[in-house]
Amino acid sequence: MNDDTFLVQRLVAGDLDGVRAELAGSSHEDSTISLVTAALVAAEPGPLLVRAACLALATRDRQLVAIATAHLEGDSDLLDVLVRDHLVDHPDSLLAAWIATQHTVRHRTDHQE
Repeated sequence: MNDDTFLVQRLVAGDLDGVRAELAGSSHEDSTISLVTAALVAAEPGPLLVRAACLALATRDRQLVAIATAHLEGDSDLLDVLVRDHLVDHPDSLLAAWIATQHTVRHRTDHQE
């Protein structure tokens, strides 16, 4: 299992402190997935997403940056389209599925208040 997989698994498990500690304790600066994950738990995700976008050479990585950006900006319609498209080609993308689930939970909670 690589570092990115372990990091995403910690995120999915809800271990946000563990994710932050893992990101602080090692070098994940060269990984799009790590930078997207860091953005999802950061107080200021913008700079991390910019760095992730710069590193995202593969379509899969560019899609993950766009998905995280749509999620963090609260753009539900765009997020829905992006996640569906991404998961068609990458059904094993745990990070994309987690983002979609978190967005749905947050969106439902916001509308119930």
